[in-house]
Parts: sequence; C-alpha cells; structure tokens
Amino acid sequence: MAQDPPVQDLMNYEALAQDALRGVAKAALKRAAAPEGLPGSHHFYITFKTDAAGVSGPQDLLGKYPDEMTIVLQHQYWDLAPGETFFSVTLQFGGQPKRLSIPYAAITRFYDPSVQFLLQFEPPPAAPAETKAAAPAAKDAEAKTEEPAPKGEATVVSLDQFRKK
Repeated sequence: MAQDPPVQDLMNYEALAQDALRGVAKAALKRAAAPEGLPGSHHFYITFKTDAAGVSGPQDLLGKYPDEMTIVLQHQYWDLAPGETFFSVTLQFGGQPKRLSIPYAAITRFYDPSVQFLLQFEPPPAAPAETKAAAPAAKDAEAKTEEPAPKGEATVVSLDQFRKK
C-alpha cells in the first residue's frame, strides 16, 4: 500500500503565529509610549537577542551581552518610539543614558510581571558576523535582580526565576 508523503506547511503557520504574537508586544509598547504612559502597575521585561539583525546601540553595552539582554521598562525610560518593525528607547546604564533600537523580530521574551503575562518567541537568526562589531564577551553577563536598580539606572535581569520548572 502506498503511503502519502507528509504534507509540507507552505504557509509557514508557525512563523505567522510568532509574528502575530509579536504584534501583542508591539501594541503594548505603543500604549506605553502614549502620553499617559504605562497604566496602573504594568511594566515590561523585554528580552532580546543582541546579535540579531537590526539591533543597534552602544557597542560597549551590547558587547557586555553578546547573546541576549533583558531590559525593564517601568519608571526610568525615555523617548520610547515603537515603529512598525522595531522600537527604540533610551535607558540609563551606569548613570549614562543609552539609546537602543530593537527589531520586534529580535525579541525572545515579553513579560509583564504585574499581571503574570508572558510571551516567548523563537529566537531569530544571528546577524552575519561581518555586520557585528568585535566586542569582548563578559562572563555571566545577566544580573540576578528582580527589580530595576535604584536611582533610575536600568538593570539587565535574568528571567530564569520566572520560567516554569
């Protein structure tokens, strides 16, 4: 008896679903960028691949996190500008304002701890090596804190404590 070959997903539904869910993160960022800002106690932990195509920011900062970085948008962020394919935001690192531009496709996790809402995404492919600036890798780069640092400094946060075990 002849067996039918497996059906190939030519629509690429998994990628379509990932894009649709990234749209939720984009809509939340657009709402946070409105003049009213974040409503209630909402705040975002956004994890992204620093080596993904289109990610830009100061090389000294991105070099400390050569794979993945988590930013927190809560009290101390400025100039949040969500676009159609990426968002930009200014945060403080070590007391210095630094601007990051992050494509939505680079986001791997979007978490709002105020309501325990978590989206996880497939990681994007890394940008070609020739487009990345050479930067020294830091060991154990992620900080192990749960809240943003005092005095308005941004903190990179490990989301391991939020993962289901």
